[in-house]
Amino acid sequence: MSITAQSAMHHPTPTQLHWQRAGVGVFLHFGLNTFAGVEWSDGTLPASAFNPVHLDARQWVAAAKVAGAAYVVLTAKHHDGFCLWPTSTTDYSVASSPWRDGTGDVVRELADACADAGMGLGLYLSPWDRHEPRYSDPAAYDDFYCAQLTELCTRYGELVEVWFDGAGSAGRKYDWERIVDVVRTHQPQAVIFNMGDPDIRWVGNEDGLAADPVEYVVDVTRNDVHTDEMLGFGARYLPPECDVSLRHSWFWHPDDAPKSLEHLLAIHYRSVGLGANLLLNIPPNREGLIDEADMARLQDYAEERTRRFGAPLPATLTLLAPGRWKADFGAGVRIDHLELAEHLDDGQRVAEHRVLVSGEEICAGLSIGSRRLHAFPERTVSTIEIEATGPAPVLSSVCGFRTGAESIPVPPPVEEYRAGDGDMILM
Repeated sequence: MSITAQSAMHHPTPTQLHWQRAGVGVFLHFGLNTFAGVEWSDGTLPASAFNPVHLDARQWVAAAKVAGAAYVVLTAKHHDGFCLWPTSTTDYSVASSPWRDGTGDVVRELADACADAGMGLGLYLSPWDRHEPRYSDPAAYDDFYCAQLTELCTRYGELVEVWFDGAGSAGRKYDWERIVDVVRTHQPQAVIFNMGDPDIRWVGNEDGLAADPVEYVVDVTRNDVHTDEMLGFGARYLPPECDVSLRHSWFWHPDDAPKSLEHLLAIHYRSVGLGANLLLNIPPNREGLIDEADMARLQDYAEERTRRFGAPLPATLTLLAPGRWKADFGAGVRIDHLELAEHLDDGQRVAEHRVLVSGEEICAGLSIGSRRLHAFPERTVSTIEIEATGPAPVLSSVCGFRTGAESIPVPPPVEEYRAGDGDMILM
């Protein structure tokens, strides 16, 4: 690879930048598992069990808006192989269910709701299929899978993300060149998650938590099928997505409950606040609706985000020297938070940074990326200085906030909120 080509791999595409600026998406885990009370099923549950009699995709999109999302990602087919659209590839779909008398199409109803609301649509199509007999024949299954993917990429308008889950596929060979070509041909504006020829990567856990530094240029992606070994690509621009469920499980269960507001805030700071994207799962229930308890928690979350970040105090940036800026608020302002953003068109440049007031360091960290939140004891400032190290770093904006909170919330230990969730490690 030439130096020029290698350098280009370190720069984001316009599609990647558009996705990063969106910041937050909502995951919708929904299907036969919802009705069986399980996280994974083996493809033997009867299609007749699927009957969400009050399904309202517009309510799902309204919930996503409350969560602050710019896009949603629906599990159009989970590992059990049950399809939420009337596919021509198998009878294991909504067409064999009593819902809408067998004439329904969950993907269509969601696509229409997204179009009406200006919400981006993403679709999840599990490579692993525990129902389809052809799965044991890789070549035949590749034909089957590409046919399903083509249906999803050609019937429902523009997609913003195509989600390939690596669960269950360790050691399995798929024709990724062919699979990716379906997406690139029919949905060139969609980012591909995690597998094949990815545009974005998994953060490496299902807790919604990134860690400083959040590096956008990496040469390995963490998943259970070792994308780096399959493709052998070198370092390339692959920003991370932090997936986590509002509840403790991915699919709705009657005895489950949403995470606390403090936990959601901790996730926000450790994902969006570190420059990663957040994909927050909000699972519809057996009625086909977002649970009332979940809606109430989302509303609390929205109100607290607005209270903290709804009145930004933008500063004017002046370059003082390479890697040094003055941010001028125009007058004395009381703040306890800062949001820094890096200019990313030419790639991620900031390796380390710190913020000074009259020579005193008030906060510091490693990467900045698309956005970086800092909290500190409240103080009055009119100007601050930012110092950054790295190859020709460029800041794009600085905003202050007076939130009433002087520290970043800490998520509870994993064992405290995963107790009893046995099969949550993979989606």
